[in-house]
Amino acid sequence: MTAPARPPRISPLSLPALDAIDGRLLIDRDERDREHYRDSDLTGYDLTGTSFTECDFSSVTLDDAQLRGARFSESRITDSFAPSLLAARTHWREVLIENPRWGSAELFEADLASVYVRGGKIDYLNLRASKITDLLIEDCTITDLDLGGCRGTRIELRNCRLETLDVTRAALADVDIRSTFLRTVTGLEGLRGVTIDEYQLSLFAPLFATHLGVVVD
Repeated sequence: MTAPARPPRISPLSLPALDAIDGRLLIDRDERDREHYRDSDLTGYDLTGTSFTECDFSSVTLDDAQLRGARFSESRITDSFAPSLLAARTHWREVLIENPRWGSAELFEADLASVYVRGGKIDYLNLRASKITDLLIEDCTITDLDLGGCRGTRIELRNCRLETLDVTRAALADVDIRSTFLRTVTGLEGLRGVTIDEYQLSLFAPLFATHLGVVVD
């Protein structure tokens, strides 16, 4: 019998006392430590390669902010708003993301380790070709989740709602989606290493049959 999926290992986040900083002071390729940014509108800011360690973002707007290659470590992001989140090749380690309101979230080729996403709504979460270790997404509505070509282990989607999951050419292990409502899957061969429940199996049966060339009469 195949062993059940191992759950994500999410490190508890405990932030120290933080300095309140005006987010408008942020620049690209900077190093920021132990700072709190509240109600900052960073629309269109260039934060390429900026490193944030033990930082707290509260009600921050990140629409079209260029975050390519940015690093977030031991940090929290709460009630963020971004119709377009440009975060390719970012690094996330021990990060809590609460109630994001994101449209197109471009996190392709990112590196995630011990990341917890709780609540919120994301229209398109693009994690294509990312490396993911220990990711928990809970109580979140995601229209399209793209894990195509990603390498992921210990990932759980808990009580989420998804329209489409793309796992084309993904290499996954210990992935648990049993408590998540999901309409359809693209790239069925990428489901190897994913745990589903009986209801999901019955839902996907026509897709499996088509994929295998099985005629059901």
